[in-house]
Amino acid sequence: GDWDFWSDWKDRRLWVTVTPIVLVTFPAAIQAWAWEKFRNPWGATIAVLALLFGEWVNRYFNFWGWTYFPINFVFPAILVPGAILLDTFLLLSGSYLFTAIVGGMAWGLIFYPGNWPMIAPLHVPVEYNGMLMSVADIQGYNYVRTGTPEYIRMVEKGTLRTFGKDVAP
Repeated sequence: GDWDFWSDWKDRRLWVTVTPIVLVTFPAAIQAWAWEKFRNPWGATIAVLALLFGEWVNRYFNFWGWTYFPINFVFPAILVPGAILLDTFLLLSGSYLFTAIVGGMAWGLIFYPGNWPMIAPLHVPVEYNGMLMSVADIQGYNYVRTGTPEYIRMVEKGTLRTFGKDVAP
């Protein structure tokens, strides 16, 4: 979704909770299929690598090729550490239940630290026109997208609230 497309929307609250929950379904399904049919313990990693390849192709051709957005504004989330943990838990335990509980928890907990090297430079505070902002917020102001008008975003709060002050789904 939009939380994973734009680097200025990769906030410290919603992006780290919504994205891993939504993205764990496909690697878990491929992992279960590969384990049942072939006893291969790397189904989640293969699924994530295929997903990331498709995401990079999408980001390059659609965002850079058509609209000239810089790639570092629209990079996809790094999911490989979580997929390796999922596969490791299934390999060591052989149990779907243990993998779902402990591996799913590890998937969610490793998501933010795994993405931190790419996110950290965007959270550097800077002063911009007398306001304290992050580099990602300045990117959002300088590269305005038509689908996300600036009047529905609260910069510096990172909550993506809409007109009625409800969290955007």
